[in-house]
Amino acid sequence: MPRKARARSHWWSFTAKLDGVLFAFAGVSALWLAYLLLREGVRPGWPMLLLVVFWVVFTYLVLPRLHRILTRLYVPGYFIGRTRTSDGLLGDPVNLALMGSEGQIHAAMLAAGWIRADDLDSASTRRMIAATLRRRSYPNAPVSPLMLFDRQQDFAYQQEVGGSTAQRHHVRFWRCPDGWLLPGGGRVDWLAAGTFDRAVGLSLFTFQVTHKIEANTDIERDYILDTVRRAEPRLAVRVIEDFSTGYHARNGGGDLIQTDGDLPIMDLGAVTAADVLVPSGGTDSRDKRPVQIVFGAVVAFVRAFGFLVIAAGFVLLGVYPDALAAVQAAGGDLDTDSPGAFVAIGAVFAIGALVDLVFGLAVLRGSRLARLVLMLYSSVTIVSAFVANANGSERVGLQTNLLTVAVSILVLLALSSHRARDYTDRARVSAARTAAISPAP
Repeated sequence: MPRKARARSHWWSFTAKLDGVLFAFAGVSALWLAYLLLREGVRPGWPMLLLVVFWVVFTYLVLPRLHRILTRLYVPGYFIGRTRTSDGLLGDPVNLALMGSEGQIHAAMLAAGWIRADDLDSASTRRMIAATLRRRSYPNAPVSPLMLFDRQQDFAYQQEVGGSTAQRHHVRFWRCPDGWLLPGGGRVDWLAAGTFDRAVGLSLFTFQVTHKIEANTDIERDYILDTVRRAEPRLAVRVIEDFSTGYHARNGGGDLIQTDGDLPIMDLGAVTAADVLVPSGGTDSRDKRPVQIVFGAVVAFVRAFGFLVIAAGFVLLGVYPDALAAVQAAGGDLDTDSPGAFVAIGAVFAIGALVDLVFGLAVLRGSRLARLVLMLYSSVTIVSAFVANANGSERVGLQTNLLTVAVSILVLLALSSHRARDYTDRARVSAARTAAISPAP
């Protein structure tokens, strides 16, 4: 192997290990944040509102990261006929397979009266919450991400029941990797997982608000087949009986699952493909910029703005003696004999703002190095605050730097997530392929 290739391989191995360490450290940091919120919230008065924040942090950050760490150890990474939640827990069963193109799936589902679900983002989440609370219809409501082949579904379809998002039929679709075969050697183009949402409740494992599914998933599987075959009677269907052992289990939300283990395979060859824009090679959810990447970059931009404001303040104090005198007169503890020091401090903050801006932009573009740098920056902030809190030099609380610590932990959790890691890894691979096929100048 050439020396440059070996160096790249060693660097890739080192950053992968660093990623794993930061992933675990983010979980520990989230646990510490939950403790801080609980400590500050068990006081009379308005600080008790922090107990609500504690519940959000514990259920949506601490427990999911803990599950993700543990399931990396004991949940198999190969195909076992089950999806996985974003927390790594076993999810809904894979109960349908398809032969055909993405356009043919869209055509078949639309003709059968199904509605494509919106992608899960901040806007669709707000609409989903509003529709659920007001008990209003949202036919394109997003579905939560489930993982198969180490990535979330490519798209999903659904049908509301009674004009409410609380109950609905829904099915998620994943494109099978090139050359991938079912256990036993069969080839299919797509796998799908269909379940029926019967109500909204709390997850048994994370206490998050989520949909509760009907236990007998075979009913929903057969319903999907029936609706599609009624719209296209020429559709061919064969069934692999006992594809997986019939079982009773629970999904990632703690809901009971009951199935006979059969796997129907729909051949969409008779369906005319829908006129939809399908990228060459099909869609891949890992190519979509995840909200975790956007969050980390936005925080970097906000922090850069804050640094610029602070830098401007220090430079102002150093350049204008009258401003420095006014601050001193107001009780500010400042050294009036060294105005140049204020300019130097302002320059340091300005450099910090520039670093945040540059690396924030690089993270948005999918830079793995920039993501690691921002995670390390947040880690240094967290460790410094923890040490100061532990030795009593500066207590982390509402009146001090709790907000700064919380933001750093949120950035670390977001950028260390598997979605953020997959996005930057694929961006790196895509850039390498582009460079390899580009003609030499």
